[in-house]
Amino acid sequence: MTDKTNAIALIAKTQSLIAAGDITGAEAALVELADAEGDQALMVVLAQLPPKDILAVIREYDTSKESVINLLVTPEQFARAVVIEKQYKDLTRTHLRGMMNSIIFRDDADTVEFLTAIGDLEGGAEALADYFSEKWSRIEAFARTGTFDTMEDDGDMLSESALLGSAYVKPRVEEDEVADQDWMQLAWILRHKIPDLFIEMLLVLRAKARAHDAGLSEDDEEDDDGKVETSATDRGQATPAARDSDEESAI
Repeated sequence: MTDKTNAIALIAKTQSLIAAGDITGAEAALVELADAEGDQALMVVLAQLPPKDILAVIREYDTSKESVINLLVTPEQFARAVVIEKQYKDLTRTHLRGMMNSIIFRDDADTVEFLTAIGDLEGGAEALADYFSEKWSRIEAFARTGTFDTMEDDGDMLSESALLGSAYVKPRVEEDEVADQDWMQLAWILRHKIPDLFIEMLLVLRAKARAHDAGLSEDDEEDDDGKVETSATDRGQATPAARDSDEESAI
């Protein structure tokens, strides 16, 4: 295991690279540590990195290769990163969905544990709603009918009390029928294994849909929180302007 001095030096190097916008270099430094001293050494360093720096690395996940950081990040570390992902003004949610899918569906992951860790944090339900933002009508259909087929849905949204009443219904489709390691499987797990979080997420998703229909932007919905344009954050070029003390104290 890396000694304290080496760990401090690597943390400083990693943070310096991230601050300079060299996300690829930061990831390479962490991977080099794991290769040289083992996974436990990397876990020691990850435990000491602030959420914003872990997020900067894991949101740039490249599906063409396996990332040791994504394999070792814990549910708690991941959850803290997910709830601040909105600081990147990624309106497509591409990075959010990519890192969510790659980590919570990794081979050794307990998906429920990861989702519960996200739901336990302030902003967790909002992050999950952002993940499903482009699938709102199909999530509503799933809440009402138990399938993702909008043709079966009569368009009437279930009230919160009705959602609570239907929380523990027998699934109409089994998980293996929607095991795509993507949004369908994630929605199935939420509804049938963590129904309270599914309902909380859906209520937030409805609010976002209403705001969208009313022509409100995300900036109209909430105060500015340091977001930056996505074009400046793709594939390891930059991170949001740091408000370190605010971020870490909020988490």
